[in-house]
Amino acid sequence: MKRYIKIVEYLLSVHLLALFVMFLFRLVEFIALHGMITDQDANPFIAFLKGLWFDNVIACYISILPLAVLLLSASLSYTHRNLIKGATVWYAVWLAIALIPSAANTPYFQYFFKNINSSIFGWFGYVSTTSGMLLQESSYWLHIGLYFLLTGGLIYAINRCGKRCIGALQRISPRKETATVIIGQVLVTLALTALCLFGIRGRMGYNPIKISQSYYCSDSFLNQLGINPAFNLLTSALDDMRKENKELHLMPYPEAITNTRQWLGLTSPVDSTNILKRTVINDSTGTKACPPNVVIILMESMSANLLGTFGQRQSLTPTLDSLYHHSLAFTHFYSAGIHTNHGMTATLYSFPALMFRNLMKGTVTPHRKGIATVLKEKGYENMFFMTHEAQYDNMKAFFQTNGYDDIYSQENYPKEEVVNSFGVSDHFVFNYALNTINQKAKTGKNFMATILTVSNHPPYIIPSFFKPKTQEKETQIVEYADYCIGDFLQKASRQPWYANTIFVILADHGKLLGKSEGELPESYNHIPLIIFGAGVPQQQYTGLGMQVDVMPTLFGIMKINYEYEGFGINLLKEERPMVFYSADNQIVARDQHRCFIYNPAMAKSFCYDILPDGNLQENKSTAKFSDLQNYVFSNIQAAEYIERKGKNALLLENK
Repeated sequence: MKRYIKIVEYLLSVHLLALFVMFLFRLVEFIALHGMITDQDANPFIAFLKGLWFDNVIACYISILPLAVLLLSASLSYTHRNLIKGATVWYAVWLAIALIPSAANTPYFQYFFKNINSSIFGWFGYVSTTSGMLLQESSYWLHIGLYFLLTGGLIYAINRCGKRCIGALQRISPRKETATVIIGQVLVTLALTALCLFGIRGRMGYNPIKISQSYYCSDSFLNQLGINPAFNLLTSALDDMRKENKELHLMPYPEAITNTRQWLGLTSPVDSTNILKRTVINDSTGTKACPPNVVIILMESMSANLLGTFGQRQSLTPTLDSLYHHSLAFTHFYSAGIHTNHGMTATLYSFPALMFRNLMKGTVTPHRKGIATVLKEKGYENMFFMTHEAQYDNMKAFFQTNGYDDIYSQENYPKEEVVNSFGVSDHFVFNYALNTINQKAKTGKNFMATILTVSNHPPYIIPSFFKPKTQEKETQIVEYADYCIGDFLQKASRQPWYANTIFVILADHGKLLGKSEGELPESYNHIPLIIFGAGVPQQQYTGLGMQVDVMPTLFGIMKINYEYEGFGINLLKEERPMVFYSADNQIVARDQHRCFIYNPAMAKSFCYDILPDGNLQENKSTAKFSDLQNYVFSNIQAAEYIERKGKNALLLENK
């Protein structure tokens, strides 16, 4: 009996140590990010209690096997030291793995305003880039160091517990237990194993514990603080593998397609394989004999909130602010998602983001029709410039498959110009692009160039020649990104091709700035869009717009007729009543006065009124948001259908 009790003490000690270290990581996250709290009346203590609940789930997952093996063996009077040593190694390995998400969650949450999830597995295909990002950004070093410090301390403590248990067992003289004691120990073992299984399940009732159990107040940060990062990662990965989650089911396909076609003004009979296909005819009256060239610049993480035009108090973006007042500029414009691949597929191919799915990747490289494919048919030479390796996010294969003639990437640049895991700096890629464009222009053919920047993404590298005015690295890099745009445009203005070129400048997505005003900060998706150049009217567009609208709006200005299968509209001729977008595990619809957010995994809605100052006020009357819900559900479901049109075409046979 004494040997059995010592093993119970060992198991309980390790379990409590694991919970304590998980608590410490959550405490670090709270201290580092408590400035994100917007509901000052919410009690953070509840988040920590809920965190203990979720942490216990992970600890029970790890404890279930050693608990069952050690206690059953002890019940049968077998307590060899190797069993304890094996359990110690088991705990050390699995807790070291389970604590990696806890250590990474603070910087991840700070950047994405959500807990670490299965989308990170998309980075594993780029080991050098991802490891470079982690090691080269100094702000991550603290969290890496904390991981090794706390995990190392935990492993040391577990090892001490194991040695102490082995020593205690050696001091207890073995004795033959009576049948009653053995039966009692077996029953206790079964009870403790059942209790551990219950800990894994997390709760009574029909369903086991889910993410929604952590939500207890109106503050998004505190609601997510209680979720164990390893639990969130495991849950999202398991959800990805479930058959029902491989395809979005927000509403029936026929209803979604009918609604989407109606909003886009499509009255022709529906083609079940190309549900949005139509011919767009633009007035070609007054079209110049020489069509304009096109330069599209996608700026990394350039949230509208970084511009003085949108209230930024520090002068970070003098170039963009100046352009905003001398161009066709859009004030309520939104990105399709919160990742670069979302911004590129929406802007260049007029296709919305489907939550965290990467629409440029696949066993077979996807085919899409967009700006590049249309202009290629018109005789344009298309170029794409990126800072990093060509294989990142399947970019080289994707863009070459879909209308681009030449792809320029890290492989084309001198090795000494590579500054971090994302390749070269913005000023280098702009200068390289300018020289290449100049050579292309000499051929006399029209061209379209797309330039993707990256400097405003960790790890931040500011060249020594650039002298920022602000003190924080996060604002200095914005100054640098704006400087690079201005320098490029100034140099380009001296080139012969400049006068016959349309420039489109926007962000791939935004980033978190200031405190979250609701479940999803608007700054993640509210981005600038600036269009200027040959034939572009100078005006401030105050209506709603989305990245999928770039293609039809641009071609409207260029007076190009084309076959179109996208989700966008020409904002200079039509008005978009609402916008919709994604943020990994959330989808959003908003108009000028309301915002609707929906989490499909939780089947939970968040409804807000938009106040005059831009802040959000929660509205419990969800019925008043049914039109927004219908809008985002319909568009996302229609996009889902297009992705799976081969399998789902039969659904429309009777439409």
